[in-house]
Amino acid sequence: MWKAICKASLAVLLSGAGWAVAAPAMTAQGAVAGQRQAGVDVYRGIPFALPPLGALRWRPPQPVPAWQGVREAGKFAPACMQQGVSMPGEAAPTVSEDCLYLNIWAPPRHAGQRLPVIVWIHGGGYTNGSASMPLYHGDRLARKGVLVVTIAYRLGALGFLAHPALSAESPHRSSGNYGLMDQIAALEWVQRNIAAFGGDPQRVTIAGQSAGAMAVSALLVSPRAKGLFQRAIAQSGGIFEPLQLAPGYLLANAERDGVAYMQALGATTPDAMRKLPAARLTGTNPVSHPVIDGDVLPLSPYDGYVRGRNHDVPLLIGSNSEEARALVDVTAVRADRFEADITASFGALPVALLAAYPHDTDAQARDARLGFERDLRFGWDMWAWARLAQSGRSPVYYYSFEHQPPFPAGSVHAGWGASHFAEMWYMFDHLGQAPWKWRAADHALAAAMSDYWVRFAATGDPNGQGLPHWPAFRGAAGQVQRLGDPIGTGPVPALRQLQVFDAVYAKVRGSAFGD
Repeated sequence: MWKAICKASLAVLLSGAGWAVAAPAMTAQGAVAGQRQAGVDVYRGIPFALPPLGALRWRPPQPVPAWQGVREAGKFAPACMQQGVSMPGEAAPTVSEDCLYLNIWAPPRHAGQRLPVIVWIHGGGYTNGSASMPLYHGDRLARKGVLVVTIAYRLGALGFLAHPALSAESPHRSSGNYGLMDQIAALEWVQRNIAAFGGDPQRVTIAGQSAGAMAVSALLVSPRAKGLFQRAIAQSGGIFEPLQLAPGYLLANAERDGVAYMQALGATTPDAMRKLPAARLTGTNPVSHPVIDGDVLPLSPYDGYVRGRNHDVPLLIGSNSEEARALVDVTAVRADRFEADITASFGALPVALLAAYPHDTDAQARDARLGFERDLRFGWDMWAWARLAQSGRSPVYYYSFEHQPPFPAGSVHAGWGASHFAEMWYMFDHLGQAPWKWRAADHALAAAMSDYWVRFAATGDPNGQGLPHWPAFRGAAGQVQRLGDPIGTGPVPALRQLQVFDAVYAKVRGSAFGD
């Protein structure tokens, strides 16, 4: 009876819209109407939590009440409050504080279907990004037999403000991490509802890039996320450096930064803080990152793995061989100023660390700065994460993306190479979104990477028929999958430089790696 009523309602709802109707889905809150486009069912703008407005600002996400009838899921919701874009070349999204929605791309379902699920956590430095960015659309992956869910989460100060007054309101005496709470709420929604879309709640993979990958590392040690996913993918991001170098992640310090930030905005009480216009709480600020709060994130990802308090699930992680080219302008780098400039940016560095990146000529100095930034921001974190995780029961699959896309001269992407962001056109199999002169090698790599990612979501192992073998990572100098033309297996890139970073970080911690 419900199906007949739902189909009749959908026919009225979508009449004249020119859409093919997706199979209706009944969530715990009510029915949703999607669209069928190019053989994929798409549901946009499904709420997974109440709008975090007014008294709900800086509070945990609250459940959505049930609705009557059929809710249209044909339009993307606004992105969470932010300034700018998370990726050069993308259009700035429409934004709102009312932003806690998710989107689903699913193969047409049939009785008894239970397909693997990838839940995508977007990047953007915790200050911008969108669940609806075209590059993240899951249509191409869905055609390969997986459901793709893209989720929003609160950003900037709205997502990560820690403040003593907010901690006093909390039964856990903590604050911050509202963005992580949103991610957990979305994963809880997936557990309750994804079967209605043909997904398997016991085969959920969390996946993210950049800040999204850092969030994955946090979720892997959050007790609140236990049981909400069975595999994890992290691309170019993790939180593993010594906390001595990032003291702002500790709750007391984050609260102090939050007080200073609110005082600068003229708000000293929770009521005054919640009355601030949302637009004043966007952009980069000192409280735009997760906090080790004793509750959502009781300890750092590094310490969680060392103490055996991580969720032991199959892991696929890696980074790109030229990460920094998309992030750092090195045109003014000169050999005679290299050490002074890098010290001005990062403070006094050990001689061994500077010596690991030869900079005798201007050309060397430019390459050295790019290599240093690559390894500092991404390379060491992913190598450390792989080493920590491979000591568990579940396998780790470690990659290095080394392919140079055909970014055209004169474009915003010119000169990027295998940079930060570059792998995403391939793993989402979205070469068709960019009007560049893609080569046969690009199409072959996109087909293989999307197959690897889908296969991993399905089984916890990226290997499959027709794909170059990808061995599990074993040991500090284990083999990584070199994603390029051709795909092959090789040693960890820049291993000597990573080992120097490792020695420096061990000295900062006061112990050797893993002790």
